[in-house]
Parts: sequence; C-alpha cells; structure tokens
Amino acid sequence: MPIDKDYRFQTDAGSASLADLFHGRSQLLVYHFMIGSGYTAVCPSCPSIADGFNGFVSHLAHHDVTLLAVSRAPLPTLQAYRRRMGWTFPWASSLESDFKADFHVAFTEEQQRRGEVDYNYQRAGHAMDEQPVSATVTRIARSCGTDPTTNALDRPGMSAFVRDDGVIYHTYSTYTRGLDGQWGAYQWLDPAPKGRNENGFWWRRHDEYDRP
Repeated sequence: MPIDKDYRFQTDAGSASLADLFHGRSQLLVYHFMIGSGYTAVCPSCPSIADGFNGFVSHLAHHDVTLLAVSRAPLPTLQAYRRRMGWTFPWASSLESDFKADFHVAFTEEQQRRGEVDYNYQRAGHAMDEQPVSATVTRIARSCGTDPTTNALDRPGMSAFVRDDGVIYHTYSTYTRGLDGQWGAYQWLDPAPKGRNENGFWWRRHDEYDRP
C-alpha cells in the first residue's frame, strides 16, 4: 500500500519525515514501542523484545534495512528511558502525527468507549479490552505509572516499509504473538528442555530482576 501521508517524527537529529527514517536504505522496519504521554515506564513486554535490538541494528543496516522504534511519548521521555536501559538503537517520537493511529497501535478514549478499537486485525479481541479488567492487566498498567484504561490506548506491533523509485509502500504489519519472532529470549527458550514454561506474566524490565 503506497503511503501518501506526510508523517512527521522527532528524532535525535531533529524533525524527520517517514522517508528520513530510512537513513538512505530501501527497507524500514518499525517497532511500535508501547509508551504514551504520561507513562513513567514502558510495559515490560516491549523492553524484553527491544533488549535484542542493539546488536541487530548494525547487521540489518549492512543489509539495506533500517530498524528503529517509534512511540507516542515525547522524545525526551524516550531518550531518558533509552539511557536507563543502556540502548543505542534509534527511537523516534510520533507524538505530533497520526502514524501510530493509522497503523492500529494507538487509539482514542472515544474509540475505547464505543468499542471501536481495531487491533491485531480484530475488534476488542485483546486482553486489554476485556471487562472486567484482569489483575494482570491492572498490574502491568500500574507498573507503567498509569491505569488500565489509559495503558490500553497504546499497543505493541511491527510494521515494514519499502522505498521504490521515491514511493514508500507499507508491506506488512504484525501484532501481539506475531511479535514472538522478534522476541529473542523466546527463540532461546523454545529449544530449552522445559521450553517456554510460562506461568503467567513472568518477564521484567532487565534492571528489575533480583540479582543472584
């Protein structure tokens, strides 16, 4: 699908267009990082995935692919969190554009009230949309410094783009468990003797685990 909208982003280098985010390459992979305005932290899932980005960015860049994250939070918030986590991959703010809304990873309170949240190719099918709100969803929201209703306005995902003869095309998007392929820890757990061995929401931000 060709992209004809003039999206604007705030980056470490200043204001940028979607074309600028390619950094001269023909392919762009955007991780929709789940953090909005007013959050004090990021949902633990996104950092668990992003912990692998630092190493991949360089390899992908030398294969004509730019990988970066985009969030609705203000750029200073993203920069501060990146320093906390020790990350170096590029992270842009889309606070002043419709980018994340158009790619179905950000929603309004009105959409929420009307039950019009279309996420992961379905309407109101995610755990964050369920009523009553589960204890896990509430705990995750509180860990981000927000409430379940506000936290559900931003969702994780990944979108791919290609630039051909000056035209940018959206080629692919995935959400929820479709992100498992980008989640490096799962690729290691799958061949482990006990596999994923999941019992609820077990992962944490990497600086929040108890030290041995």
